[in-house]
Amino acid sequence: MLTLKEFNLLPADEVFATGILPNTPEGLFMTNENEGEMLRWVAKKGYGYDWCIYCFWDFWNIEKVAQSGDKVTSEDHIRRCVPCEDEVFKLYRY
Repeated sequence: MLTLKEFNLLPADEVFATGILPNTPEGLFMTNENEGEMLRWVAKKGYGYDWCIYCFWDFWNIEKVAQSGDKVTSEDHIRRCVPCEDEVFKLYRY
């Protein structure tokens, strides 16, 4: 569980969490195409007081997903990737 205190200690523009989930409703469902394929996600703190998660197919590396991945916008998916306090969730950049 990411706390506000922990979030405040993260450096700006830093990838602070990453993982791989299936492209399914129980995982990180982003498209009807290639259902069941694996998606790499990357959580990154912004330069301001914000953060967001990007994802793409798992053949992309962490750096490429962080630079060019699709933004995760579903609250369920965001909290599945990065369990966090409500105060941290409110800082998510849509």
